[in-house]
Amino acid sequence: MLVWPFSGLLCHEIQMTRRQIASPLPTARPLRLPVSVTRARPRRPAPVVRSLSAARIGAQVRALRMAAEVSGGELAKTSGISASMLSRIERGLVSPSVETLERLAQGLHVPTSRFFSDQARRTDFCHVRAGEGVVVDRIGAVADYRYELLGHLLSGNLFVEPYLVTLLPGADPYVTFQHPGLKFLYFLSGEVSYRYGGKVVEVRAGDSLLFEATALHGIEAIQVQPVSYLSVVFTLRE
Repeated sequence: MLVWPFSGLLCHEIQMTRRQIASPLPTARPLRLPVSVTRARPRRPAPVVRSLSAARIGAQVRALRMAAEVSGGELAKTSGISASMLSRIERGLVSPSVETLERLAQGLHVPTSRFFSDQARRTDFCHVRAGEGVVVDRIGAVADYRYELLGHLLSGNLFVEPYLVTLLPGADPYVTFQHPGLKFLYFLSGEVSYRYGGKVVEVRAGDSLLFEATALHGIEAIQVQPVSYLSVVFTLRE
């Protein structure tokens, strides 16, 4: 067995070297980092990506619920879904199933198709104050029939013309009005005989008429003046 005479010295030098490497700066103080660096930061929740179709359906559900004056809890109970699910549907966070939509439709007493009507694009609104309607000269209008336009909408496939019609003192009966669409009349004052095709009815203040305007119609005789009535014509846009 061989024994190295310098083995003890060599081990001592190695230990000294190790101690020097382990503590190169024995007088240095430990570095303290700010709490803002060492403290774990909470993760931010991922942004919620809403489907456009889900948002539209949710807005429609909420609009129908508010129109029916029903609370969210009441609708959830009658529809058999949770209140939290209804809230997520109205906010557009989830896409409801067909079964869920059918339950909501039953709870609101509306057809399911109402949830898919695009009401967001139909935002026309018209407010005409008393006496501030636009007096217009209608093409083919009868002399001394005064037409005051009470509103006008630009959107949708249905064209609506609401008029306040007043017969001036020189107005004569006229029974040959004829045009496409539906017509609604509500008489405000006076008494007249009104003809629709082969039928004649006596009309006074408070009476109303609704008919297809494609048949000949109009006032056949004036019994009591002044005569005024609300006339609303509904036609489809071309």
